[in-house]
Amino acid sequence: MPMWKEFKEFALKGNVIDLAVAVVIGALFGDVVKAAVDDIVMPIVGAVTPSTGWETWTVTPLGFKVGHILSVLIKLIIISFVLFIIVKGIKTAMARMEQAPPPAPPPNTRECPMCLESIPKAAKRCKFCCSDVTPV
Repeated sequence: MPMWKEFKEFALKGNVIDLAVAVVIGALFGDVVKAAVDDIVMPIVGAVTPSTGWETWTVTPLGFKVGHILSVLIKLIIISFVLFIIVKGIKTAMARMEQAPPPAPPPNTRECPMCLESIPKAAKRCKFCCSDVTPV
């Protein structure tokens, strides 16, 4: 029974649940990229490449499918480029959202020259050491 308890603690940790959510979102993101490539980019590639069925080219009597390999390699390069553009756009948008906060206004205090405690700028006497200070 202790092993079941350990497994339950492990499975319900935040890390495992976060990982599961990341896998699901990653799969959906992959579907989005694949749809963008198949529906937008590949028709353009199809218009540019020869329409003689180059994807079915075979070499030697053994039937090495060279056209299929070339097609998959071209698709890999295109998907990688589209994914790069999407990730770069997301990072740029995130950077804009995470702009640095405005600088804090200058403090209305200063250090006492005798005891180095923080006192108001307009103070004439330090409330900690009772020394006379000149107001700023």
